[in-house]
Amino acid sequence: MNKQPNSRMCFVCGVQNPVGLHLAFYEDHEKERVIAHITVPETYQGYPGVVHGGIVAAILDEVAGRALLIHGSDEDLMVTLKMDIRYRRPTPVGVPLTAVGWVERPGNHRARVAGEIRLPDGTITAQAEMLLARPPDEFRAAWEPEKPYWKVYPDLPGGPREGEEGKK
Repeated sequence: MNKQPNSRMCFVCGVQNPVGLHLAFYEDHEKERVIAHITVPETYQGYPGVVHGGIVAAILDEVAGRALLIHGSDEDLMVTLKMDIRYRRPTPVGVPLTAVGWVERPGNHRARVAGEIRLPDGTITAQAEMLLARPPDEFRAAWEPEKPYWKVYPDLPGGPREGEEGKK
């Protein structure tokens, strides 16, 4: 699987964000999916033992949106216009989770994507469908200074390994 780039300060994928999730995303070209593995620490809980719903939404937003990059480039990144989430059961902290995202309907200016979070046994804890749109030119221009930091970073020794990406 190909590893996708990370940013510097994004809450979900930023490698230098001191309070971020530090997720790594991988492309499964055979299944046309983007995958991330994470064990969410209790720091990000809402109710005791349960990942806060906003954190669940952030993970789903990122993994589904990144599915647009599978056959494209960084220029294909879009922003979320609408997100419908279904929380099917509590997402536990301290348990290895898999986030999966895919494109339902591609487009040049708008796209529909979806994603889900799964427990180790495959049970879905949350799923989302999103409508994305190409951001305005001024938004993209503001991102130019960050582009040198948008790259594939190697996993650190003793850090996440294949199949265990994300913050522990």
